[in-house]
Amino acid sequence: MSLPEVKLSDPKALRGYAHPLRMALIGLLRQQGPMTATQAAERLGESVPNCSFHLRQLAKYGLAERAPGADARERPWRATALNTSWDDASDDPQTRAAVDELSAVQLALYVRRAEEFLSRRAEESTAWRAVTGFADRPVYVTVDEMAALRARIDALLTEYDDRIADPAKRPAGSRKVSLIHLAVLADARGIGEQEGDR
Repeated sequence: MSLPEVKLSDPKALRGYAHPLRMALIGLLRQQGPMTATQAAERLGESVPNCSFHLRQLAKYGLAERAPGADARERPWRATALNTSWDDASDDPQTRAAVDELSAVQLALYVRRAEEFLSRRAEESTAWRAVTGFADRPVYVTVDEMAALRARIDALLTEYDDRIADPAKRPAGSRKVSLIHLAVLADARGIGEQEGDR
């Protein structure tokens, strides 16, 4: 099963999504379902006007939309898809700059998430500590081989997609694990190539 996806290509939309609170709001809507700006503010420790503003901005870029409420006063929001992607193959300078900006915000969020996990990792069971953590592995591949490798990884992860959309399909004892995919080219001059290689 492939997750419903929003693909961003417009530089304005890419920059519009490149905000930590907007990413947090979309993540919250995807994980916990439709909610009002007030409910989102409570869960994220933000102000209601701030969440309301950023939800409207997300709607402007097709990432969030209004959902039916329990009554006329309740105005919940929902994510339009379970996944957001963007194309990094554009030669347009504005698009490349916007993708770089979005990627930098996303990387900072990944680092914060990893630091938070590291700070409480000792509290996790031995079984979970054994299968989580940090590692890197250098591979020497061509562009075509890298594309094929990414496709294989994506295909493996797709096997678990139905568990994201339907909590009833999650086995007992399962927990959310964030697999962060970074494919980073080594410096062409070989500088720092041995750092972290193992």
